[in-house]
Amino acid sequence: MSKRGKPTSSPHRPPTPNPRRSKLPLMVEQAYERVFDSSATAQAFGRFADHWVERFRTAQAKPSARRLFIVWAILVGATGLLALNLVRLQVFQAPDLLEQARSQQTTFLRPFVPRRPISDRNGNTLAIDRPVYTLYAHPIAFKAPKTEIATRLSSVLGTTPGELLQRFNSAESGVRVEYAISEAAADRIQGMQIDGLELAQQQQRLYPQQNLTADVVGYLDIDRIGQAGVEYTHSNLLERSVKSVRLSRTGAGVMMPDRIPGGFLQSDNLHLQLTIDSRIQRAALVALQPQLKKFKAKRGVVIVMDARDGGIRALVSDPSYDPNEFYKAKVEQFKNWALTDLYEPGSTFKPLNVAIALEAGAIQPNQVINDEGATQIDGWPIQNFDYSSAGARGPSTITQILEHSSNVGMVRIVQQMPRPTYYAWLEKIGLGKPTGIDLPFETAGQLKDQKTFSESAVDAATSSFGQGFSLTAMQLVQQQAILASGGKLLTPHVVQGLFDENGQPYWRATLPEPKQVFSPQTTQTVLRMMESVVQNGTGKAAQIPNYRIGGKTGTAQKAGPNGGYIEGAKITSFVSIFPIDAPRYVVAAVIDEPKGEDAFGSTVAAPIVKAVMEALITADKIPPSQPDAPAPNAIQNPVPNPAATP
Repeated sequence: MSKRGKPTSSPHRPPTPNPRRSKLPLMVEQAYERVFDSSATAQAFGRFADHWVERFRTAQAKPSARRLFIVWAILVGATGLLALNLVRLQVFQAPDLLEQARSQQTTFLRPFVPRRPISDRNGNTLAIDRPVYTLYAHPIAFKAPKTEIATRLSSVLGTTPGELLQRFNSAESGVRVEYAISEAAADRIQGMQIDGLELAQQQQRLYPQQNLTADVVGYLDIDRIGQAGVEYTHSNLLERSVKSVRLSRTGAGVMMPDRIPGGFLQSDNLHLQLTIDSRIQRAALVALQPQLKKFKAKRGVVIVMDARDGGIRALVSDPSYDPNEFYKAKVEQFKNWALTDLYEPGSTFKPLNVAIALEAGAIQPNQVINDEGATQIDGWPIQNFDYSSAGARGPSTITQILEHSSNVGMVRIVQQMPRPTYYAWLEKIGLGKPTGIDLPFETAGQLKDQKTFSESAVDAATSSFGQGFSLTAMQLVQQQAILASGGKLLTPHVVQGLFDENGQPYWRATLPEPKQVFSPQTTQTVLRMMESVVQNGTGKAAQIPNYRIGGKTGTAQKAGPNGGYIEGAKITSFVSIFPIDAPRYVVAAVIDEPKGEDAFGSTVAAPIVKAVMEALITADKIPPSQPDAPAPNAIQNPVPNPAATP
């Protein structure tokens, strides 16, 4: 005990521990022990230190609580956002995400199937797909010298080793050596087993007839899309219907053949059969080309129609293009001008005007018309083409007017009808309308409106000899076929349908019902007149011994693009119907801008038509006309047609 009666600390006894002070940092505790051991000062200082430590901890506790709240709030908010996102994914976006997953796990394969072939009426191939190959070289992978490889390939590719060597040296890899290599040549290259060569297969459209049927068949572009002809209009029939196959795909993108149905690559054996006859087509081209060259003509076209159903047996123009090398053709050659370009038919339209006048009851077959050779209509001079040499022929029969191709005589015939009546008949035979042929880009003819036509005596007069209106070569053939078919307006067409390899029809083209325009009696009368034109008139160049042929020549001024006529330019034509005793074919040739003083329908176009008719006789084995057939001039009055008023 100390003098004050209070216990003192022994130097060997540690002071009583203070629980608050014991929590001080070790360095503070050690300093505390060294400075104060057991004195009152130590106790006082301890209380002082405890006080400030407590204040320090209280001050530190407040911001710790705020931080804890912030952390808690962040966790709660994040949990809420995660929950909302989960709802969005599982509820609102589930269908889309499921579809995306399926698209990643599956793929749809549409196998390439060749396009259907096109054939003519006799089964001759006009267009077909064939496998061809493109040869690529990777010189970096060559194991043999380049010169050796070039020498070996040159014999197969039909090129020189030097040219091949030049291509090999152009790059180390991916060099296109040759394209459109045949399958036989590709097999030979494959058999050489040359390292560094690659053959890539693709389908190519082949047109064996080249330019012969280009105007009808058309062509495919580099994207295998039809751009002309039936390749364009009937693409839906030429493309085979192939269903896509659903295949599974691994995570690496590799397709697994677990759902491929058996026979999914099989295709039908159907082909698109046309009405075209390649034999007649070739005969027409062979007859056309020399005449174009002889008369230095701009172009020409030949059309053959079957008057029984409107089927086109031949449609050929020159110049044309090779669809195998369409990229070499001029743009204007792609246009089938027999369907797109309008012209004034001239005298080839006169038989139709005679049929209109007969059907309307305006004239009789044996009626006599005064042919003055020249006249004026409302101040406009009109004369016959041979007026300077033949002058006025005076009284002439209807047949003689056609034989001599008299313009003035035709004016007098048409003047027997009221102009509105005449206009209605022109519309009834299809003038001013498209034919409806199953080929693309057809242009409708041009005919003035009824009011203008009916009020103008000149328009009616010029229309009587085939001027003042315009049509296409195909429209002329369609209208002439009215006379050959017994008075029916037929729809020309080039497609018969889809047929199998045995010639059995799978699908046939549906045609509009023919429209009866003239009575059969009227057409028979006009056909006999046309036969007389070939026997005694301007169509003598189309005569074929022992065959009765009707026809009409035409030589018309060529209309200019801005109105009026092009000086010195003309269009010559000839249209024929045969055999007259059993009319079946309409054959027409139209020549654009032939040159020369002797360039007429009778000299330029008629010989072409004759050659085509001879080919038809041979191809179809058409027998000679019956010896007891009615004489050409034995014309009787037609039986009135109760439906003659249009």
